[in-house]
Amino acid sequence: MHFAQNLKFLRKRRKRSQMDLATELGLTRTTLSGYEKNVQPPFPVLIKISEYFNVSLDALIKYRLEVLSEQQLSQIEKGFDVDVTGRKLRLLTISVDKEGKENIEMVPVKAQAGYTNSYGDLDFIASLPKFKLPFLPEEKTYRTFQIQGDSMLPIKEGSWVTCSFAEDWTSIKDGKACIVVTKDEGVVFKLVYKRLEDRKFLLVSLNRNYSPYEIPVVQVVEIWQFETVNSFEVESD
Repeated sequence: MHFAQNLKFLRKRRKRSQMDLATELGLTRTTLSGYEKNVQPPFPVLIKISEYFNVSLDALIKYRLEVLSEQQLSQIEKGFDVDVTGRKLRLLTISVDKEGKENIEMVPVKAQAGYTNSYGDLDFIASLPKFKLPFLPEEKTYRTFQIQGDSMLPIKEGSWVTCSFAEDWTSIKDGKACIVVTKDEGVVFKLVYKRLEDRKFLLVSLNRNYSPYEIPVVQVVEIWQFETVNSFEVESD
């Protein structure tokens, strides 16, 4: 929830004092100050604030607007509420062990076409091989993908990379190695560079024999940030 910081950000962006904005919204300055300190406003007030700034309720509450570019903010204000953060897409489907702890699911090459179509299907996710890496911080969600091709040498074809789920795409550092799950190209492993002002990502291979290419944000369904390479074999069915 980012409402309080977004309210303060949007007020300052409009060059309004707390008193000015409170008067325009029909509130007291003390009430508005409380909202900027995480006091939850009633729903009718949320709607009024949303309409005043011409920002959807979803964007007002869920996104960190201050990290977006002026062009992105302008597009949101014009009604083009296209998600560039990745946070609107869905709840992540996971499996847990008998103690309720998250598993690390393994997505072999042969399952990646199915993963692209069934990443939200609990039965499919539960059917994947699983393992544990005790040294990884528990506050993240992890998944392990088998690599195809030689575009990310020295990480060899057939290697397994364990990655953490990127909930907010704006927080991904440019040049970070990531698994990118796409609608049309399936699962790819690349260095990711944000071009969110153009609603795109630039994907770059470590192997310079492969040319960089751009992919529209709307084609991306998941991004997983690289954590470690694993060495093991998974038996075929």
